[in-house]
Amino acid sequence: MFPRFLALVSETNKISNAELANVAAALNKQATRDVTPHWGVQATVDAFVNLEDVPPGYWPIIVLEDITGTPGAAGQHLDSNGQPLALVQHSDSWSLTASHEAVEMMVDPFGNRLIAGPSLKGDQGRVEYLTEVSDPSTAPEYGYTVNGILMSDFYTPRFFDPKPDPQVQYSYTGAITAPRQVLPGGYITWFDPESGHWWQLDHREPEPKFRDCGELKPNGQSIRSTIDSMTEVPELISGVDRDNPDLQAAISAGQDNERAARRKAEAWRARIAELTPAS
Repeated sequence: MFPRFLALVSETNKISNAELANVAAALNKQATRDVTPHWGVQATVDAFVNLEDVPPGYWPIIVLEDITGTPGAAGQHLDSNGQPLALVQHSDSWSLTASHEAVEMMVDPFGNRLIAGPSLKGDQGRVEYLTEVSDPSTAPEYGYTVNGILMSDFYTPRFFDPKPDPQVQYSYTGAITAPRQVLPGGYITWFDPESGHWWQLDHREPEPKFRDCGELKPNGQSIRSTIDSMTEVPELISGVDRDNPDLQAAISAGQDNERAARRKAEAWRARIAELTPAS
């Protein structure tokens, strides 16, 4: 399969080039080590300082300083040529959001992939689920760190199995333990062919509830971007609170990673000095 090429770009001066490169490296490792074995898609993620540096053939994930005042701006969209792009709001946990968007771009780049299965709503029959692999376990407590950087959990193809099996890995971290399970803070979206309406099981409140989204009118955008414009997830827009224990744990892991990297750099420089003695 031809690989997907993703470009991580910052359009805010709040992110240093070093931070951008580190997050891109974590996303790239997540793509090749974690996503590919489960979903069979190959992808690379590279950091670019400016949008003008992104070569043709790359799909950009663009971090912006403030898009909170524009409903539906965050998340994934299609450009004027129908190619994927994603906008990410900068925050203390922007890597979690970038990972969420990157993994979904890898698995369903055009935001229209549907997978059939029994409805979670008892009075419906067989429906078609929108493939949003990070939405059911989107909350930060279900994430994990790569190179000390907070990444998003995602479900595997077994998420749509008809029956549960305790031996099956339904999401990468194992947080999801049954088919089509929606964890607190998450949601799932599907199309009901009988009514012609789109539905969600929304678990962003303490008690999950069904939501009738009605008939969709994408108007040239993907189903996912249309659904995202109707479904705001505060953690993906304004970020996770700085005092959140999961974010603090990720920050601590990142600091450990930085200390280890500095020690490795010192050892490499010492070896370089041995190999290139001053004349």
